[in-house]
This record gives sequence, C-alpha cells and structure tokens, in this order.
Amino acid sequence: MTANKVLPDGANWLTPYMTVAEAEASLDFYQRAFGFTPGMTMPGPDGKIVHADMTYQGTSIIMFAPQGSWGETMKTPAHSGSQTPISLYVYCEDVDALVKQAREAGAKVLAEPEDMFWGDRMARLEDPDGYQWSFATKVGEFDPSKIPPM
Repeated sequence: MTANKVLPDGANWLTPYMTVAEAEASLDFYQRAFGFTPGMTMPGPDGKIVHADMTYQGTSIIMFAPQGSWGETMKTPAHSGSQTPISLYVYCEDVDALVKQAREAGAKVLAEPEDMFWGDRMARLEDPDGYQWSFATKVGEFDPSKIPPM
C-alpha cells in the first residue's frame, strides 16, 4: 500500500504524542518558542482542548493531550517528578536564532548551540512540561576522528 492510502493527509509514519499540563498553554508555547504551527484542536465537554496537533516546517507533526484527558493517568515529566526517557531531535534552519527565540518564550536552555562531531550545530532545550528538545542545523559532515573518548 502507498503512504497516501494509509496515512492521513500531512501525516508522517512516526508522530510523537505527548501529555502536557494544559493544551492551550502548549499550543502557545510551541508556536512562540519553536515555531510550530497550530493544527486541529478538539474541545472536550467543558470547552477546554483535549487533543491538539501542530506542524513544524509543514512536514513534521506533534500531537498532545492534557493530563487526565481520555481517562489517562499519564503526567508530564515536570508533574511526575522524573525525567522523560525520550527526547525530541528537530532540525531547523538556524539553531542559534531558534535558541534565542525559545529562551525569550520561556524555554530553559540546557546546552547552548555547539558544533558537534557528527556535523550538526545543536542545542538542548527544556519546555515548561519538562520535555527535552534538541534543535540542530547541519553545518558539516560526520568526522569520526572527532568522536570523544568514552
């Protein structure tokens, strides 16, 4: 089967679905900090959003629901008191500019932009819900001679 017959329009084969504290706050933060574009939202009986999706550069999608939606008991890393075992790695056109924008929007900068041996200039950020994001811009090629000792 071809992708267009099994995937919804604009969807990717892999789409992160996250638990957030408040969908409205996450929609605002991800737009201002990281440049995501709001997509479809679904209100619950009380009018608050219980599901949302956003796109990045028109090609990548994230989805999320607030804690307690759909009867779930999952908590954000910030509310569970533990670090999430997964992070998100996102390529962007200018990682230095994105970090400045994200910092101004309230993201915590865990690692400033730095050229890495695998050819990316990368920074690590944390959002208000405690998720860690790496943003990177390709600036070179992988150089095995620069792999740090383990």
